[in-house]
Amino acid sequence: MTEISKLPHPDREDIELTAVLFALSDEARLALVRQLAAGPLDMIDCSALGADVPKSTKSHQVKVLREAGVVDSELRGRNRRLTLRRADLDARFPGLLDAVLATPHQL
Repeated sequence: MTEISKLPHPDREDIELTAVLFALSDEARLALVRQLAAGPLDMIDCSALGADVPKSTKSHQVKVLREAGVVDSELRGRNRRLTLRRADLDARFPGLLDAVLATPHQL
């Protein structure tokens, strides 16, 4: 049986707009959020961060998103299952995520 544990995440009411906007301001993190909008992924399968990016950089990018309340990161053995916290973000900041995801990939 695989051990499943949860990393610390902010509660819905503790998600701050400035933290979310900062997390989404990075091109790589935004690409990951766009990929997660289609559904949960194992971190190893997330192509948005790039195959040539060091593991430490990928972990940092996910940590920023997790600590901002944008994604849920659940440990599964040596891997992580990433899920976009769409319901929480929509409840806190209605329309924000839709607006961000609707913008062109490159401005």
